[in-house]
Amino acid sequence: MKIIEKLKKKKTQRTNADSVTVVCLGDSVTEGCFECFVNAEGGIGTVFDRNKSYAERLKELLARLYPSVQVNVINSGVSGASARDGLKTLSRDVLRFSPDLVIVSYGLNDSCGGLEKLNEYGDTLAEIFKQVTESGAEAILLTENAMCTSVSPHLPEGICREVAQNFAEMQKTGVIEAYFEKAKEVAARFGVAVCDLYSVWKAMIDSGVNVTEILSNKLNHPVREYHYYIAVKIFETMMSC
Repeated sequence: MKIIEKLKKKKTQRTNADSVTVVCLGDSVTEGCFECFVNAEGGIGTVFDRNKSYAERLKELLARLYPSVQVNVINSGVSGASARDGLKTLSRDVLRFSPDLVIVSYGLNDSCGGLEKLNEYGDTLAEIFKQVTESGAEAILLTENAMCTSVSPHLPEGICREVAQNFAEMQKTGVIEAYFEKAKEVAARFGVAVCDLYSVWKAMIDSGVNVTEILSNKLNHPVREYHYYIAVKIFETMMSC
């Protein structure tokens, strides 16, 4: 990708090369949300820990690999956001920073709309990719983790278990997989690079791994350690395209 060439140039021509900016656009996984709990209103609250998000891990990784280069990594993830929300805030939260690279990661929340909303999701991603590429930035589609495949015994009784049951049904019936396949189709149309993490989770499920237990909230947020892996896979995608 061009961003790699820019990093190399900035490393050797520090005073004459432009700064390097990456924006991560997505939902609660991008923002850095982990454990969940039942809040005072009886709803589901979440633990926010942005310092452990893959955006921060990517910043740390690039700082280690290019120690003389100032890389700006902006986390524009919002808990509960869908691709439609991302499109609405694209100018404010992404394009105004004139990024070199935009990492787009939606699907978990969108898939709650069911298969009847699949084409709308694809059309929205297409508009995001169109605006990003027309701005001169490169883009990476980052598919997400799987949702829970069962109701974990670690979840408290009540709303958390109800949500887990719904998520497990969506996972088992292929709704989530359909969304990420649609996302990859759209990315291919726009020549957008794909960092396909969902395929790794699907392979783990097919290999008998209980992926529910590597979700920090036992619903849809991966554990903190996994965010290191996301950062590494993003960098691999940057190098290979």
